Amino acid sequence: MKKIIFFAIMVTNVVFTKAQTIESSSRSTIGYIKSDGTIENSSRATIGYIKSDGTIENSSRSTIGYIKNDGTIENSSHSTVGYVKKDGTVENSSRSTLGYIKDDGTVENASRSTIGYARGIQKEWAAVVYFFFKL
Repeated sequence: MKKIIFFAIMVTNVVFTKAQTIESSSRSTIGYIKSDGTIENSSRATIGYIKSDGTIENSSRSTIGYIKNDGTIENSSHSTVGYVKKDGTVENSSRSTLGYIKDDGTVENASRSTIGYARGIQKEWAAVVYFFFKL
């Protein structure tokens, strides 16, 4: 019985810590984002974190920005660097369109050319990786 419970716990942990792949336009893996907000490069080295409160940290755990509930993206000084609208439109601080994150995870630049794929990842998290903070 103990072995069955242990196995069930291990399977649950694997399912909940599964990382979603960040891909380039040619579909090569450029990184991963785990469900806990850990950002890894293609070699699986941790390069940053997005905490549950929206704080964005680099690999040294220094705060580099914030994601607000309304989709506003701020730098470490709380200055607005951009916005992610509900429809996936990504804008800079002047409200000029930088790109789009579609519901299927396709990431496009302002000209609607595909620049990558971020399936199963929150739009704000994908915007942080592709448009605002090059971690």
